[in-house]
Amino acid sequence: MTKKKTTTAKTPKKEDEVNDLKETLQRVQADFENYKKRIEKENELIIERAKADLINKLLPIIDSFDLALTNKDKCEDFIKGIELIYAQFMDIMKKEGLEQIKALNEKFDPFKHEVLLQEESNKEKGTVLEELQKGYMFKDKVLRPTKVKISK
Repeated sequence: MTKKKTTTAKTPKKEDEVNDLKETLQRVQADFENYKKRIEKENELIIERAKADLINKLLPIIDSFDLALTNKDKCEDFIKGIELIYAQFMDIMKKEGLEQIKALNEKFDPFKHEVLLQEESNKEKGTVLEELQKGYMFKDKVLRPTKVKISK
C-alpha cells in the first residue's frame, strides 16, 4: 500500500498570484484612503464657500449699521435705520430658508410652540394668546420653538 503524499508546498505560479493579490489590495487600500482625504477636503471647501457666501450676503447689513450709527444723534433717522437693517437681515435669512413660526391666535402645536404661561380667556382652550419669544424654522425643521402664552 502506497500512500499518496499531498503536497502543501506552493507552486511559483500560486505564489505570484498571492503576491499580485496582496499588491492589488494594498493599492486599493491606498486609493480608498486618498479618496477619503479628498472627500474631507472637498467637504471643508464646500462649508467654507457656504460661510463666505452667507457673510457676503450680510455685508450690506454691516453697511446699514454703519450708516445708522452715523445718524444716532437724529433719533428718528436712527430708528428708521435700525428698522431698515432688521428688514434687510430678515429678507436675507428668509432667502436662505429661515421662516418665522406663526403662533398668535393659532392652536397650540407642541412641535412648534413652547408654553411658558397659561391664562383664562374667552378663546378656545389651547389658543396662543401671546408670543413671548419668536420661534424659527429652517427648511421645515424647527430651530427654536415659539415661546407662548395660551388660553386655559
